[in-house]
Amino acid sequence: MKEFKPFKEGKVREIYDNGDSLIMVATDRISAFDHILKNKITDKGAILTQMSKFWFDYTSDIVPNHMLSVDVQDMPEFFRQEQFDGNSMMCRKLEMLPIECIVRGYITGSGWESYQKNGTVCGIRLPEGLKESDKLPEPIYTPSTKADLGDHDENISYEKSVEILEKIYPGKGADYAKQIKDCTIALYKKCAEYALGKGIIIADTKVEFGLDEDGRVVLGDEMLTPDSSRFWPLEGYEPGKSQPSYDKQFVRDWLKANPDSDYLLPDEVIEKTIDKYKEAFALLTGREFV
Repeated sequence: MKEFKPFKEGKVREIYDNGDSLIMVATDRISAFDHILKNKITDKGAILTQMSKFWFDYTSDIVPNHMLSVDVQDMPEFFRQEQFDGNSMMCRKLEMLPIECIVRGYITGSGWESYQKNGTVCGIRLPEGLKESDKLPEPIYTPSTKADLGDHDENISYEKSVEILEKIYPGKGADYAKQIKDCTIALYKKCAEYALGKGIIIADTKVEFGLDEDGRVVLGDEMLTPDSSRFWPLEGYEPGKSQPSYDKQFVRDWLKANPDSDYLLPDEVIEKTIDKYKEAFALLTGREFV
């Protein structure tokens, strides 16, 4: 059996080269505030992979995506081990664009902090009088640069995203920037409307795009998971305060309240986190995670 070693490791993912494709493995690691925590969250990688698959299938009419298969029987023998079953996705190879595409439908987190200071989010002026967790009149697109492991992503303007892409792809920067912006907003609108019908508010999310061998824009990485999005329960939603969530916010809140934790979570926080992930998965996909 041929052994595979990851050629790239992110905060929670390992990526393997499979010749004409890649195999992306979502681990049970969890990160917050740009740090990998010392605990693992059981089944987290499989939930993220299966949730991404659900959304990739649901949005394939808007933009093509990189997913080929999540069945390890379609992958080399090495990946047919228990540790890879359910949390591995075979993907098309893409040349990833160096922009994180963030869309915000509600005002929360760092956006709310910024709005309180000067009425803007990432340089975009918003209406006066918004309360924390309010729904925005229209979703806003707030791209950022992709930082290396351990560094912070940096919010940038749309114009700056054009400039960055133009440097890499002379004559095409404006076109690629517009395509990824339009796709990001279209994806968010379709999925947020769907999720609302299932009892979940998608407050914001992040997606990433790459180019295929013909230079076409393709959706890559992960999609609308609790790691890349803020999910709130619709029941009990009330602007004017922070909302309970199905995502990593639970972990972030605990870490903020326990600054001396050295990024080690207690068992109860781990159990509540995985329960939240499973609950979100069941509500959105209509099936229990097993």
